[in-house]
Order: sequence, then C-alpha cells, then structure tokens
Amino acid sequence: MLEPVKLANFFTVFFSAASVIMFGATYALLFAWSRIRDRPRLMPLAYAAYVGLFISVIVLALAANLFHNTFWTFIVLLMLIGYLVAPHAIWHLCVGTHADEHEGEANPIKVYQQR
Repeated sequence: MLEPVKLANFFTVFFSAASVIMFGATYALLFAWSRIRDRPRLMPLAYAAYVGLFISVIVLALAANLFHNTFWTFIVLLMLIGYLVAPHAIWHLCVGTHADEHEGEANPIKVYQQR
C-alpha cells in the first residue's frame, strides 16, 4: 500500500511536481524548436531541461514515497523513458506523415522547415 505524503514533504511535492511540468514543457519546446528551425545548438539546452525533469521526477518520487512500491517505481521509470523518447518519435512521425505531401522533393525535413 502507498504511504500518504507527510505534511513536511507537501511543499517539496508541490514544487517538484510544478518543476516536472515546467522542465517537461521546456524540453519539448526546445527539442521542437531545434528541429524545426534547424538550430542544433538548442539541442544541448533541450537535454539540460530533460536532466532538470529527471531530477524533479526523482525528488517527487522520493517525497511522495513512490519508491517503496515496485509498481510505482516501474511507473516512474517508464515515465522518464517516455519523456526522453516521445519527442523523437513524434518528430519522426510528423516528418514521415508530411513526406507524402512533398514526394518529388529531396528532404522532407528541409521542406517542413521552410514552411
């Protein structure tokens, strides 16, 4: 059974949960901006945001007592892997989807960036 969050950890849970949202959004935004505008210099900043997300998730899981249960540990790790892989998968899906619109052109990524 999951232990409730202690009152002393309430603010830690609150701020780490807010950090998960902010770092997750920043990671996705910087990743997309880097790919769409062809600015590879932004990719390290995107991965730095992911590191912030990773740390926030670990702090949240510790404060919320999620590592005391194998199921919740698995869910936390699955979420971290999903956040890392999802932008890559979505990018490839979008490029593949829009490649059919521009069949005669050489590189669908360049076509997508010109829009």
